[in-house]
Formats: sequence, structure tokens, C-alpha cells
Amino acid sequence: MKSIILSSVVSALLFFSGCSTTEPVVDETTSEQVVQDVVPVNTEIVSEDNSEISGEGSMLSSDSNEMSIASLEEKLPSIYFNFDQFNIRGDMQDKVSNSSEVINNSAAALTVKLEGNCDEWGSDEYNFALGLKRANAVKKALVAEGVDAKHITMVSYGESNPVCNEKTKDCWSKNRRVDFKLLP
Repeated sequence: MKSIILSSVVSALLFFSGCSTTEPVVDETTSEQVVQDVVPVNTEIVSEDNSEISGEGSMLSSDSNEMSIASLEEKLPSIYFNFDQFNIRGDMQDKVSNSSEVINNSAAALTVKLEGNCDEWGSDEYNFALGLKRANAVKKALVAEGVDAKHITMVSYGESNPVCNEKTKDCWSKNRRVDFKLLP
């Protein structure tokens, strides 16, 4: 009987102690900033008789529509964040402004999905909340730049959608981001 009680107490202590809550020490002064170049892509579609197909009334196949969405997504760079932060960094402001121009000019009829992501530090619940806060910060910035809020959706992937899996500061900084996806 004593062994059952003792093992129950030990199990309860292990269960309630959980993971450590200490935060990693990250030296923000030495971390490299991740920069993605935006490459312009020609999205004109030409029919067999070399006449250009454009405008809202034109009929495009689903393959060409997916290709044009993909080419527009390439013009929307990821927005990166500092460790444990959800405010948009100063070096990312231009990327948000450029993204709002692309959305307003070329993707006004599409829905923009903002995908919040985090590095591996923190609990799952904390990272899902932080990813949503990051996506919401980008949404507010886009709305301030004139993007219609009705065309923006948000989702948080927490730490479950990394682009880099190494255990380095540079890799972790690549995972603290908001990605843009365009939906028809």
C-alpha cells in the first residue's frame, strides 16, 4: 500500500513539475538579419495566336490561375520578428508596405492568409498565441496601408512549421516569421 502511495506521489510531482520555464539567452546584437530578395516575375499570359489575355472578364484555366497566384506569392516576402516579440521590426516596415501595394494592385480579388510562426522556444500554447499575435500585427499594418480587412485571414502554426531545423540562433531567427499565402 505504501509503495502505491509513494509511486503516486512521485508520479504527481513529475507530472506537475513539467518543463523548465527558463528562457534561452539570445544575444540580439550579433544575430544576422534575414533578407529575402524580391524577384519580379512576368505574369502575362499569351494565347496561341499571341494575343495577350488579361482583365477580370478573361477565362483562365485553374493551372494558369495557380501559376499566377504562385507568382504573386513570390512578391510577398516573409516578415521576420525578434525573439519573443510580435511588433514589426523597423527593417521589415518596407516589406510590409511593398506587400500591401502588391495586394492592393494585383491581388485585390484574392484572400490573403497570414501564417504566424515561431521558433522552438516556449510551450506549444505560448507559441500558438505568439504566432497569432505576429499575424495580427502584420494584419493591422496591412490595414493601415489600405488593404481591406475583409480579405485577410490569420492562422498560427506555432513552432510546427519550421523552415530550418538546426539548433543555431540564425536558424531560430528564420522560424520567427509571418508568411503570406493567397487564396482564390
